[in-house]
Amino acid sequence: MERREFLFTSGAAGLGFAAAANAADEKKTQRDLFLMQIYHLLPGDKRTMLHTAFRDGIVPAANRAGLSPVGVFEPVHGADSLSLYVLFPWKSFDEGVAAMMRTAQDPGFKAAAAPVFNSPLSNLPYARIESALLLSFPTVPKIEVPALAAEKKSRIFEMRIYESHTQPAAVRKVEMFEKGGELALFRKVGLQPVFFAQTLIGQRMHNLTYMLVFEDYAAREKAWKAFGDDPDWAKLRQDPYYADTVSNITSLILKPTDYSQI
Repeated sequence: MERREFLFTSGAAGLGFAAAANAADEKKTQRDLFLMQIYHLLPGDKRTMLHTAFRDGIVPAANRAGLSPVGVFEPVHGADSLSLYVLFPWKSFDEGVAAMMRTAQDPGFKAAAAPVFNSPLSNLPYARIESALLLSFPTVPKIEVPALAAEKKSRIFEMRIYESHTQPAAVRKVEMFEKGGELALFRKVGLQPVFFAQTLIGQRMHNLTYMLVFEDYAAREKAWKAFGDDPDWAKLRQDPYYADTVSNITSLILKPTDYSQI
């Protein structure tokens, strides 16, 4: 397998059971899978060629292969600044892997990515890639592209990871968002979802991951305060069924690159 193919398929290897997880829900709601890749960058100007490869090659080629929208984000707070977060939506496991393979063989991709793939060890733009496979929530089955992105306006994103100490606790936390009404409450107070998903494969299992979008930090603070002050939230968090479902929360503030489609 060529290195450029490995870039897109390494995160999917050994995840065949994810196809069954998605297929089980097809009769109800078609839930997308998300491939989240985290590039751990190296310092210096070399990272520019990675951005060029994504902007001119990978993102357009992924679109031609049927993967859209593709999100590409840089950390502002809560994560190593030398990293790049990339989000690919998959309609199913099989379709997602096939689309990644088509992307890797796309002539436009090959041309734009050539400087990265032909780099010597002494001049690489990144050190490692982490991958995670996520399954969207039934009530947020696909990425919701914010109007701010469509209008090319300034925006920030908050990605939160809720870890649970056991699988049953993780299931109850998902139920809290879905059946308990926490996600509906988010929307009511202005916490606008981009995606909500269970992590099938990744680090810090068991966990769920979601992303919110805001116009700016002031809008973020206003929405979170409204959520914290809402009486429905006060009632929901006191429900004993949902007690002890989250053991750790990680919050990342991200900004989109100028070529991100989210």
